[in-house]
Amino acid sequence: MRNVYWIGGGSGAGKSTIARRLADRHSWRVYATDDVMADHARRTTAEEAPFLHAFMAMDLDERWVDRSPETMMETFPWFRGEAFGPIVEDVARLARDTPVVVEGFRLLPHLVLPLVTEPGHAIWLLPTPEFRRAVFARRAASGGMFTQRTGDPGRAVRNLAARDALFTERLDEETTRLGLPALTVDGTMTEDELAERVGGVFRL
Repeated sequence: MRNVYWIGGGSGAGKSTIARRLADRHSWRVYATDDVMADHARRTTAEEAPFLHAFMAMDLDERWVDRSPETMMETFPWFRGEAFGPIVEDVARLARDTPVVVEGFRLLPHLVLPLVTEPGHAIWLLPTPEFRRAVFARRAASGGMFTQRTGDPGRAVRNLAARDALFTERLDEETTRLGLPALTVDGTMTEDELAERVGGVFRL
């Protein structure tokens, strides 16, 4: 895993954008964990990932409208680390030939820490609630939010925002406890500046 760099964090923090910029600049490969969620779900059984299979059995309203943000947080399979094993398997194969930057909210600090063999190879981006709301508003305006397909899109967005705020708080607490780098993303930095900050942590 010496060739691997990890960018975790909350939804809407710019993980994908920063990963692509660094990959383009340094000729790395990008492994986006969001893109392989369906594949990883197929590679697990209900015994291995009970929360994941329960989530897949729900309709959109059951997932995003009918439950409290707290329940959504505690039962969301990716927040519980389910199906993290396939990420490690995939990345181990990719990293044999060239450096890889892995990005996504599924990178929980306590799961990534044992894989960080070089100092400064992992960071978490922590969006403020205000920044996340602005990102969600832009996505909703462009029709890119799955919450629009629920029976109550407004409530679904509020639930999702509250759940993600709880998740970001947990990431903040965990990175602090484990001594891992984290950056607050509040919109005061440009994407170029954020990429430079991340590159600095990676000692590029």
